[in-house]
Amino acid sequence: MPSAGERAPPFEGITGDGKRVRLEDFRGRTLVLYFYPKDDTPGCTRQACSLRDDAAALERAGVSVLGVSTQDEASHRAFAAKYRLGFPLLADTRGEVGRAYGVLGGPGLAGWLRGVLGWSARVTFVIGPDGTIAHVIRHPDVRRHAGEVLALLGSGRP
Repeated sequence: MPSAGERAPPFEGITGDGKRVRLEDFRGRTLVLYFYPKDDTPGCTRQACSLRDDAAALERAGVSVLGVSTQDEASHRAFAAKYRLGFPLLADTRGEVGRAYGVLGGPGLAGWLRGVLGWSARVTFVIGPDGTIAHVIRHPDVRRHAGEVLALLGSGRP
């Protein structure tokens, strides 16, 4: 798993709305690249809604948000529509982005099970405007995830 201070691994993929995105598309902005296990599950929904609810504060801080999980475009499209998410969800159906960021699989029984199910660990990478990882949130608080990000950036409540 990449650490703060390292270059973010490049990625490219298709979002739930059918658009192709690459890491380079976010140059000049801070990117919150958050990995989550599965669309429309309780923890994943709370996390996405936290980011949705604080979208204005994130925007003022110059932050773009991109969610990533291994479900397909149709699943992402339905999840985003159901909860009115205003940010894209990357369909990492082959797990290439998750593997590049070290969030698929892992040590122990939990890591093995995640790998078998194709679910990523819940980890967020805050990538600076220059493409360097500024922060890694290994165990995000799903209920107040946007606040965690804003606090790290010095732009909001802890």
